[in-house]
Amino acid sequence: MADECFRHPRLAAVYDALDPDRSDLDAYVRAAEEFGARRVLDIGCGTGVFALLLAARGIEVVGVDPARASLDVARAKPGADRVRWICGDATGLPPLRADLATLTANAAQEITGPAAWRATLRGAYGALRPGGHLLFETRDPARRAWEEWTPEASRHTTEIPGTGAVESWVELREVRGPLVTFRWTYVFAADGQVLTSESTVRFREREEVESDLAAEGFEVAEVRDAPDRPGREFVFVARRGRGAIA
Repeated sequence: MADECFRHPRLAAVYDALDPDRSDLDAYVRAAEEFGARRVLDIGCGTGVFALLLAARGIEVVGVDPARASLDVARAKPGADRVRWICGDATGLPPLRADLATLTANAAQEITGPAAWRATLRGAYGALRPGGHLLFETRDPARRAWEEWTPEASRHTTEIPGTGAVESWVELREVRGPLVTFRWTYVFAADGQVLTSESTVRFREREEVESDLAAEGFEVAEVRDAPDRPGREFVFVARRGRGAIA
């Protein structure tokens, strides 16, 4: 199930305004160009920022996300008719023969259960053409990013046209092995409503991810650094093999 910040209509409507700097997507756009991708599957597409960037470049895009409220935001944006939007996840997709499948931002880490993660990789494999690529990022556990998730470091107020001021902050709730739980709080000044969204993400070691990819038929072509968070994330570039999954 998607987190509240993605599936609550009021939170989905302000999501882009609260996170306006999407320069993290530049590397994904360049990768699509690098691989000559003409058809892309955007898994966990959210409010459609990346899908629409690609569609504006003439790329055929399928965006899939389990949060209907986020997809409603995506569908209302200019150019949304160029994208095929699917409410769901990667496990029930028809064969797309995509050149590239992506999980941008924290999408890979938000799939916390081992079975669900393996099913997502299997779904991406099935949606790709032979030789197609899967691209996603995941934070390096050794950098302990969660130690920076504090109200003091994150509290800010954003003025949003048509909505007014929204104050937001994050606080760490629990660290249990590879699972890290945190909570965002949002205060809408216009009417005083307070909404919260609790999330759990999984921090995977590089070797674990490589093993999972291999088990689902992928070849790890490269592990890159994230330009927007140098030294803090693994960016996996995996290729669909031409043989069947064992």
